[in-house]
Order: sequence, then structure tokens, then C-alpha cells
Amino acid sequence: MSEVMEREDQAQQETAPAVQEPEAASAKPSLKEKWKGLPKKKRRRIIRWCVIILILLAAATLLYKLLGGKSEEESQVITDMVQYGAITSTVEGSGLPKAKTSETITLTTAGTVQDVLVTEGQQVTAGTPLFVIESEAARTAVEKARQDVEGYEKQLSALNKDIAGLNLSAGYPGKLMETVTLNPGDTISKGTKVAVLADDTRLRLEQYYSYAYAGDLYVGQTVDVSIPALMASVPGRVEAVHMVSRITPEGSKLFSAEIILDNEGALSAEMTASAIVKVNGETVYPYEPGKLEYYRVGDLCSTVSGTVISSGLVDYLQVSAGQVLVRIDGEESESEIFSVQQSLEEAQKALETAQKNLDNCNAVAPIDGTVMSLNLQPGAEIEANTAVITIADTSTILVDATVDERNISYVKPGMSVNIDQWGNQFFGMVESVSLNSKAENGVATYPMVISVDNADGSMMTGSYITYSLVASENDNCLVVPIQCVKSVPLDDGTAADVVYVKTDSRPENAIDVSIPVDGVPEKGFWPVPVEIGLSDDYNVEIKSGLEEGMEVFTTLQTYGRW
Repeated sequence: MSEVMEREDQAQQETAPAVQEPEAASAKPSLKEKWKGLPKKKRRRIIRWCVIILILLAAATLLYKLLGGKSEEESQVITDMVQYGAITSTVEGSGLPKAKTSETITLTTAGTVQDVLVTEGQQVTAGTPLFVIESEAARTAVEKARQDVEGYEKQLSALNKDIAGLNLSAGYPGKLMETVTLNPGDTISKGTKVAVLADDTRLRLEQYYSYAYAGDLYVGQTVDVSIPALMASVPGRVEAVHMVSRITPEGSKLFSAEIILDNEGALSAEMTASAIVKVNGETVYPYEPGKLEYYRVGDLCSTVSGTVISSGLVDYLQVSAGQVLVRIDGEESESEIFSVQQSLEEAQKALETAQKNLDNCNAVAPIDGTVMSLNLQPGAEIEANTAVITIADTSTILVDATVDERNISYVKPGMSVNIDQWGNQFFGMVESVSLNSKAENGVATYPMVISVDNADGSMMTGSYITYSLVASENDNCLVVPIQCVKSVPLDDGTAADVVYVKTDSRPENAIDVSIPVDGVPEKGFWPVPVEIGLSDDYNVEIKSGLEEGMEVFTTLQTYGRW
């Protein structure tokens, strides 16, 4: 039935007169009415597709920008004016306070604590007994170290005596005999006999006399020595009297006397001689003549091994005491001496350490100060290499600090420093400034030490403090923002500090820059060399090159627009 009605309505609309069309057009529904007339599912579908299209458009725009899309940029030149002002350069930082003087006693051997005489936090003076520790190992270490030192000293003494033989010389005046031939370049071993040295400056004669004259001959007594070979007598003297008991075939009992004769060159060993003595006006003759002997005879031996440099050995050569006879290159001996010397020094250091450790078993306070730490209890066993006590003189506190390269030339010893620790204020003083810098992250810093008077002990060590000091200041100077100063390379390889001045014409003191500075406009700004002074975080002092009121380039501020 409904289908029949719809067909009738359609037929009526098709057959309606033309004059009725305007009326029908005026009844056409609006977009809003059409939207409301759509089913809900269709409306949701349309909204979903619109959202997807918007997301795709946004993504496409982003990809365009990332993959080559260009934006339009707008730039603004920022300038400033040269003007008078005040500038202060301040050094600030933090540090860990420590005692200026501190001593820690460490035992290098094990032991047993017998007694503890101080407590932690106690004030002590130098020499105050601290504790008693029993350590057999400490005593043993000292004894061993002492034996090592004595052994090396003996070796060194022997080697030094040997090394003197590099220039083998006569130990006393005399005559060379039984010499060996040595040529330059010959190898010689330690202990090699090269000659016999006979002291013929004096001759010795042994004589026997009857006991009837015992007591009548004495040391120093003058005698006449008859020498048949010379058919003459020479003076002599008694050097020694020996009350021996020699019995002759005739039954006589004899004692002996040693007679010494000075030799002017005519006497020689093996000559027959008799010493005649005057006793109470009576002439006393020896039992029999004797033979002259050299006063002393010894072998001349090399004391080192090496290579012969030169030799002056000749039989019957008369030599004086100290005269060099053989020169030897003893490089091996010198190396051995150096090695023993090094060992001796190490042994001496070991002895000093061992003795100090033994002394520390009955230690006394090395300085005036406060017992900062104490790790001892009576009866406790102490292991080797244990730090048992620390004493610190906290009347003066030191703080390690740093100064950057901008201010190092202004910081001097004696400057005042403000210090804060937990809100407590202290005043310190710059004690020292090092000239050895440390570079880090492109900035050079210099070590500085701050000293604080802490007589009342109110500043605590081991707890961080902050400090500040005025490195330099100027109340009336030309200043510009610090970014105005540019460093530019010059043709000679050096660099110059410049400020770009804005003027219509080139200033007289402007310079040519071969490499343009990024951001500085090519026209209207001229590089003028300047001498800078103090600086802080924002401004820098201009000592020369600019005048008050000049407009200078600061930076180029850029804005981006897509």
C-alpha cells in the first residue's frame, strides 16, 4: 500500500506545472539539515576519515621540513654602547679543609698492645707518650737491617781500597826488583804480583851480645857499624832489644839487638857488618858479624782486574812513596763499587725505617695537636702496616682551591678570602698560588692554597666549605658585554682581540681581517683592536681602543619561520 502511495506522489511531482518550481526550490533543505538527516553510523564514518586526512597532512608537512623543506629566516643585529661602569672579578669555589700539619704513625710489623696512654680527641704536645707495643718482629728487623748495612760498608771499604789500585803506586820509598813486563792493552787480574819493592833507604842488622852486658844496651843508643866491604864504619842506632836466650857452642848466653842504619846509597843487603857499642868506656863487640837486610820488603800486587794503560816497572828503579807505577782501566771495579754503593744506600734506608718502626712501638707525639684517630686497645694484636694513631695540628687550616686563567694574574699571596662552613663565617688568606696550570674542558686553572687561622678550633676538617675572594675590581672603567670581544687571526699567525664598531666610515684604528667572524654584518661594522682588562661573567674592561658612546656589535639574533 505504501509503495502505491509513493508512486502516486512521484507522478504528481513530475506532472506539476512549471510555475510551481520556484516554490519547490525554496523548500530545498540546508547542509546542516542534511547533516542532521544523515544516519549516525555514516556521520561517524565521515568524521573518522576527516581525522585520518588531517593526520596524513600533518605527517606530510613534517617530512617535507625534515627532508629538505626550507624555512624563511629573519635576523636582528644586537648592538650595545661603550660606557663607563664598575667591574669586579670574583673567584669562588669549594674545598675540603685539612690540617696544615698532620702526622700518622703506622707500624710496619705485627705486635701486641701493652698500654694506651692517650684518648681520641685529646690535646697533646710533642714528646707526650702515646702507647706501648711489644713487637719481637720489629727488633729482629732492626738487627737484620743493621747487619746488612755493616756488610755493605765492609764491601765498599774493600772495593775503595782496591780501586785505588787503578793507579798502582809504591806504598813506601825503595827499589824495585823482580819486575814483570806489562804492555798497554795487556789484561791483568786482581792479585797479580808485578814487582818486589825493597825499602833500601834504611838497612837492618841483627847482632847478638853476651848477657854480661844485659841492660847496658837500650833503644835509641848510638853504635858504630863496621862494614869491611867499604873499609869504613857508619853510624847506627839500636831500634829494639830482645832478651832471647841463645846459647853458643862455648856455653855463652846471648841476647839480640836490632840495629838500623841510614843508607845514603852505598849500602846494600847481604853486606857483612858488625855493630860495636861503647859501654862505660869499654868497647863491646857482637858475638859474630851479621848480614845487612833491607828495612822492609813487600810484593807489589794489582788490587783490581782490568786492562793495562801504562807501566813504569824497571828492575832496580829507585821510587818514592806514592809514585804511580802501573795504570789500569778498572771499569768492572767501578761498576761493582756503584752497585754496592746503591745497595748500601738502600740498606741504610731500610735500617732507618726499621729503627723508626721499633721506636714507634713506644711512640711519643711527634707534634703538638689533637689525637684525631686512635685504633688501639690494650691487649689487642696489631697487624703489620696498620695506621694506629693520627695527630693533627688544627690551629691552622689549609684549603686547596683553583683560580682560572682570567684571574691568575691578579691573585697574590696575602689576599683576604671569605669562607663559609654550614653558615659559619671565617676569614682566610691566600698562602700560595702555583704557576703550573691544569687544562680541562678548554679552560686552564691554577692551584691556590688558602690558609685559615683556627686557633679556637671552630672550623672542622673533612667538611666542605665555600670560599670567595675579590681578585680585582675597577670602579670607573670602560666596559662592554663580554661577547662583544672577538678573537681574530692575523696574517703573521698571531691573534688579536677586536670589537666591531658601528660607524658610517672606517675608523682610523680599524684593521683588516682575512677570515670574517660568523654573524658580524659585512657592512657598517669595523674590527677595532682593543686591550682588555678585568672581566666578570657578563662584562669586560676595555683599556684602550674604544671610546665612551660608541655603538658596538654584540650578536646576531636569528628567528626561524616555516
